[in-house]
Amino acid sequence: MNTSVNALAAPLLQQFVAEAARLRVAVTRDSSGVTLVDAGIAAPGSIAAGLQVGALCMGGLGEVRLAALPREGWPTWLHVRSSQPVLACLASQYAGWSLAASKEETGGKKFFALGSGPARALAGKEPLFAELDYRDRADCGVLVLEVDRAPPPVVIEKVLRDCGLQAAGLSIVLTPTASLAGTTQVVARVLEVALHRAHELGFALHDIVEGSACAPLPAVGADTLQAMARTNDAILYGGQVHLTVAGEAEAARELALKLPSQNSRDYGRSFGELFEAAGHDFYQLDGALFAPAEVWVSHLGSGRTWHAGGVRMGLLRELWQEA
Repeated sequence: MNTSVNALAAPLLQQFVAEAARLRVAVTRDSSGVTLVDAGIAAPGSIAAGLQVGALCMGGLGEVRLAALPREGWPTWLHVRSSQPVLACLASQYAGWSLAASKEETGGKKFFALGSGPARALAGKEPLFAELDYRDRADCGVLVLEVDRAPPPVVIEKVLRDCGLQAAGLSIVLTPTASLAGTTQVVARVLEVALHRAHELGFALHDIVEGSACAPLPAVGADTLQAMARTNDAILYGGQVHLTVAGEAEAARELALKLPSQNSRDYGRSFGELFEAAGHDFYQLDGALFAPAEVWVSHLGSGRTWHAGGVRMGLLRELWQEA
């Protein structure tokens, strides 16, 4: 493939930086020359910034927009689409790059974050890239970190080394979950969640040719745990995804039936409750839960569409809305 998610993201980043004041984000450079964009730590950020971060995360291969059209009893929804959903979602948007530093390395608090965005495809550290048969080559890169503090120099140095970038070519966007931009960009992962679950189910990723999705946008949580619960619940109980696929019709039908979150043993309980019961350990949760609530799968060739699952907006209103 000749598609470069980092090259496609570059003009989006330039626009993002140029509109920093309007988006209420702060742009600085660290001592090495790496660009840091604060989209919700000290800077207030905005929903508009979150939409831009969502598009950046998808490596310029997706659209993220706000639909302030009340439906299902909720006022604001996010819509996402891509005509190259595998590259946009799995090769770029997926938060799969583990970046950590010990207290000794930082000289203070230990640091951990999962990197997302197109710079992942430059480093190619995850086994997923071998499965996708994709690596990017570019002289610039964008990484998004869902954190409440800037990464320490040792982590930035690792990113530069693994991506093969000069400091001037790397930009890192920081979006705490409990912020306007952070909440928005996480909910904008509704299509990516479906692609990741399809991969876990063993569906042939090269057969997924189009994807569109939507999910309700909740208010920002009062703290990180509440924000994490709300953004997950938005997708698990409010996410709606439409995939267009090639390949065998029976495989398309099975994907539709197996994909929705209702297939999980944990379905029906809020993410916050489940996460607390699991001792705040993601790996104790049922992987089938991390899926959209409702799915349509359309099959090229036969013209057939299968539907499964359904949204639980009543549950979300109970969790998000005062009586």
